[in-house]
Amino acid sequence: MVGFEIGDVPFNPDGWGPPESTDSSVPILPNHPLNVPFAPFSRSDKLGRIADWTRSNPNRPNNNNNRSNDSAFDFTTDDSFGGALNADEDSTFRLVDGKPPPRPKFGPKWRFQNNRNQLPQRRDEEVEAKKREAEKQRARRDRLYHANRSGGNNPRREAAVFKSSVDIQPEWNMLDQIPFSTFTKLSYSVPDPEDLLICGSLEAYDKTYDRITPKNERRLERFKNRNFFKVTTTDDPIIRRLANEDQATVFATDSILSTLMCAPRSVYSWDIVIQRVGNKLFFDKRDGSQLDLLSVNETSQEPLPEAKDDINSAHSLSVEAAYINQNFSQQVLVRDGNKVTFDEPNPFASEGEEVASVGYRYRRWKLDNDTNLVVRCEVQSYMDVNNQKSFLTLNALNEFDPKYSGVDWRRKLDTQRGAVLATELKNNANKIAKWTAQAILASADMMKLGYVTRVHPRDHFNHVILAVVGYKPREFAGQINLNTSNMWGIVKSIVDLCMKLNEGKYVLVKDPQKPQVRIYEVPADAFENDYVEEPLPEDEQVQPPVENAADENGAKDEVEAKEVKAEA
Repeated sequence: MVGFEIGDVPFNPDGWGPPESTDSSVPILPNHPLNVPFAPFSRSDKLGRIADWTRSNPNRPNNNNNRSNDSAFDFTTDDSFGGALNADEDSTFRLVDGKPPPRPKFGPKWRFQNNRNQLPQRRDEEVEAKKREAEKQRARRDRLYHANRSGGNNPRREAAVFKSSVDIQPEWNMLDQIPFSTFTKLSYSVPDPEDLLICGSLEAYDKTYDRITPKNERRLERFKNRNFFKVTTTDDPIIRRLANEDQATVFATDSILSTLMCAPRSVYSWDIVIQRVGNKLFFDKRDGSQLDLLSVNETSQEPLPEAKDDINSAHSLSVEAAYINQNFSQQVLVRDGNKVTFDEPNPFASEGEEVASVGYRYRRWKLDNDTNLVVRCEVQSYMDVNNQKSFLTLNALNEFDPKYSGVDWRRKLDTQRGAVLATELKNNANKIAKWTAQAILASADMMKLGYVTRVHPRDHFNHVILAVVGYKPREFAGQINLNTSNMWGIVKSIVDLCMKLNEGKYVLVKDPQKPQVRIYEVPADAFENDYVEEPLPEDEQVQPPVENAADENGAKDEVEAKEVKAEA
């Protein structure tokens, strides 16, 4: 049996490991390699070639294909390892795995990677609104792209060309034109108004409508038996009486004055008739004027259909919005026969006639030492708050097709009412600002906004009420960036301009294409026959006077001379 011989292990009395110096008392094996450093290791370490990290050889070339540059593993120069034999073995050594070590799987990305579908996806209303706007823009680009690709079968619909609300006749003389950029810089403060007279009667507001939601919507009723009056300034018997009593020098209604106050926000054309009689000034509207209707999507970037017989055209939607507002203002009342009456009855109603719930407040503002302004303001209802009656104004926003606004009221009103209101403020900035201005003029304590939509997008006769929200007028004006000082600055500038005019009749027209207003001097019987109720097409309208008016007048005289010769 062959035995296994264990060599002598030298004893180191000074510490662990082999002794640092060899002497005669410490025997060394004949095959023991010299100059090999001692490197401690753990039991878990994988044993391999001994490495000396303290060794370096800068004279060796740097070659990435072998380990010759790793002097810690190079023992070819050590005679104790056999020299050339070990050099041949080292020349065949190659580094196989050069990948960096894997990154530790920790951090928020790895932590939530497996449970991503279980986390609540919270997005605020602003993010949702931005996504909807992006979707809307992308859909519009796709629509225009397909329209261009289809050729002549479906030509691209150009931007809507708005028409003037009134024909500009050749005998009218344009006196001045004012850009809206000058209106935005105006500011003027007026003292609190005083009530001269309150007429009409009001019914109480039904508070149950404040609890309406899209899930328990209510059908919009029709009130055909109640009469609504849209009487202009000079046809108002109360204003005529106040003018005869010299109560003021300027007279207007809240709808006319709010149109002036919010003029910089308007896009559609409108016109106001101005009559200068003696030292008094009357702001009127024509019969059948656009001021009697309510614009829809006036400030929207999405153009409406141009065909007038389309239920979604600008004119059809204006008529529908006026119809909705009248019925909404009467439906949300407590119709039990109890009414609050004021100093005088409704000045426009006949005896025994059923009229809508409305109160007329004739209020006077002092613009300066020589100018007082009387305005007929309207409120539609009242509420009892702390044993005091608070006046309310009632208005309704109407949704006709969610595809145009990008927001479906039935789905968003409950959870994202702020986003719905923000969309309406973008698409109907002028209309909402005018309602707010009228509520401020009437000193209403609350303005109620109703959200009314169609039963079906193609049915413009039947509607439902989805919600009713109340706002304080002055606080709401701050939210929509409506500055009351700027509103009165616009009114003061227009009044001062008109006070410098001679006696006669004038018309203030909003340009249909440009953000500016023009003042024309018109004949005294200009609107007596109401021959401008329906605007003519744009190409048939007479344009304002131009610089070469003398040449046009000469041509006109030649035409008249030829007509005289023909008759002769």
